[in-house]
Amino acid sequence: MKTILQIEDNHANRLLVERVLEPHPYRLLHAADGETGVTLALEEKPDLILVDMGLPDVDGQTVVTLLKQIPDMENIPIVAITAWPSDKALEMAQQYGCDGCITKPINVKNFPAQIAAFFIDNDA
Repeated sequence: MKTILQIEDNHANRLLVERVLEPHPYRLLHAADGETGVTLALEEKPDLILVDMGLPDVDGQTVVTLLKQIPDMENIPIVAITAWPSDKALEMAQQYGCDGCITKPINVKNFPAQIAAFFIDNDA
């Protein structure tokens, strides 16, 4: 079973991701801020990290930079979940070192396939 770490401070957004992914075979972990997210990532070594770019303590860009500098974490895909306008979102996420970007509000119909695609790419 693949483990996904979601670093998201908005409770409603966390619940939405949880409910959309619930029918799928994932173990979902949550962190409400960047510092907790980095700690949990180090402890759990998830298969995928979803990170909100607008966190209250440490911004998403810093979280991504920190995680990508850790030798055991450098190959774990990190996906920005952001409310940035879609035309800029992917460009900004890539600049920040993310492996992908999903814009808010998430499309609940497409979200499971978007998540699965990161595992397919990573397993190749």
